[in-house]
Amino acid sequence: MNTLLRHYWGSLLFTLVCFIAAGFYAWNAGGSVGSVAHVLWIVLVLSILEISLSFDNAVVNATVLRKMDEKWQRRFLTWGILIAVFGMRIVFPLAIVAVAANLDPLSAIDLSLNDPERYEAIVSSAHVGIAGFGGAFLTMVGLNFFFDGDKDVDWIRGLELALRRFSEIRAAEIGILLLMLYGISTMLPEGEGMVFLTAGILGLVTYIAVDAIGTVLDKVERRKMAEGAVRSGLGGFLYLEVLDASFSFDGVIGAFALSNNMLIIALGLSIGALFVRSMTVHLVRAGTLTKYRFLEHGAFWAIIALGLIMLLSAKFHISESITGLIGAVLIGISLLWSMRYNRKHGTERETA
Repeated sequence: MNTLLRHYWGSLLFTLVCFIAAGFYAWNAGGSVGSVAHVLWIVLVLSILEISLSFDNAVVNATVLRKMDEKWQRRFLTWGILIAVFGMRIVFPLAIVAVAANLDPLSAIDLSLNDPERYEAIVSSAHVGIAGFGGAFLTMVGLNFFFDGDKDVDWIRGLELALRRFSEIRAAEIGILLLMLYGISTMLPEGEGMVFLTAGILGLVTYIAVDAIGTVLDKVERRKMAEGAVRSGLGGFLYLEVLDASFSFDGVIGAFALSNNMLIIALGLSIGALFVRSMTVHLVRAGTLTKYRFLEHGAFWAIIALGLIMLLSAKFHISESITGLIGAVLIGISLLWSMRYNRKHGTERETA
């Protein structure tokens, strides 16, 4: 219990502060116990929604962080989380409104506080582009994990082995993604189809660019260090920031189903983001990914599922609860499968 508290006490304290702030805001706005209870309930549900959508994000964060040195780990867990909380959960929706409505930043803030219905409509109108960009990036993250010829551990053996064999075909995963983007774009109205396709290609290019930067920096780092050098800190940092941004798109858009108030949304999603950070630290410090052989696989399958859902959400409405449930089920099954493997073969995991 003390070990768990050490990883999560900061998130619990932040949650308390956010609930106090939400209660104070609700009392000033509504002046009744009922209005306070209603706002606190929405903040709680939003935080749970963010955690459920982003648990696989925590696993992937831990996968990358364990290959980085301690200096860059600390930078991501401090500066990176500030960018995640304040940048993507607060600044990002305001930036969408400012660009879409041709407003300056202060006017966008005023709109969010004084005309939340219009603010919600403007943010929601950008959903097709956001779905294309975020869905493409996340799908590439997941496909790249399984289209890896050097991967020697399989969870869903037949399927993962087949994908690994496809890795011998250069850029096969890029071709698959482009076909999906084109197919979905044909189901949309002409204007929206072009926006979706353009955003999806930008998401793909962003993934390639971030991966290329990480590869170049990694090579530079390996020249400076002895054999067994860790992943370049800056490259990993950039990768994790773009990854977190892609994960946050779904939560930010989905939050408007519960509230169109910027402050309430920011408080709820920020609580969830802090808990995802705590889970990442816990996974890295406890060596959970080493103990549970297939946990990474479950997380990357969940990322592929989330990426596909985001892409399809440009055409079809898909409940955020379904998205979160799919990710939780995949990770849960992979964890149970790992425990089953450990009982049969011991807890020592093969390493690549």
